[in-house]
Amino acid sequence: MGQNSVFIISDTHFFHKNIIQYENRPFQDVEEMNDILIKNWNNIVKKNDKVFHLGDVSFSNKEKTKEIICKLNGYKILIMGNHDKQHPVSWWKETGFNEVYKWPIIYCQWYIFSHEPVYLSETMPYINIHGHTHSKKIESANNSFINVCIEQTQYKPILFKDLMRKL
Repeated sequence: MGQNSVFIISDTHFFHKNIIQYENRPFQDVEEMNDILIKNWNNIVKKNDKVFHLGDVSFSNKEKTKEIICKLNGYKILIMGNHDKQHPVSWWKETGFNEVYKWPIIYCQWYIFSHEPVYLSETMPYINIHGHTHSKKIESANNSFINVCIEQTQYKPILFKDLMRKL
């Protein structure tokens, strides 16, 4: 991985005890989950890399969330998820995100990065890279949806280039 790679991740749910049972995550408890997610992230993301987090970051207070976010390598961009919107954009910036967006963004002309899947007709040329659905994948005739929840990416960020190769 060279300098300035671009990664994507979604639905880390740091500090969310119940997600371990809901999604059958392979962790004994929140501490183990948080530690492994941080380790997995930092094993592949370097300081100068860019990471798009597609939402549902943390279920804890500002202090504990900031402690985690500041441990994570890279330039961090958040597309807010449904659980993140209880806090304003400024709250997330203060926890360590470099950029924060309340709504989906278009990346490299053709890729819509969003937390929840967005409506796309089969005649649209876009690919929706999203989170929110955890273990469920959205079936589409033209493969226009890619779920990057950590349950789909072995609990680590995935390289944007690798996603493109799969297409």
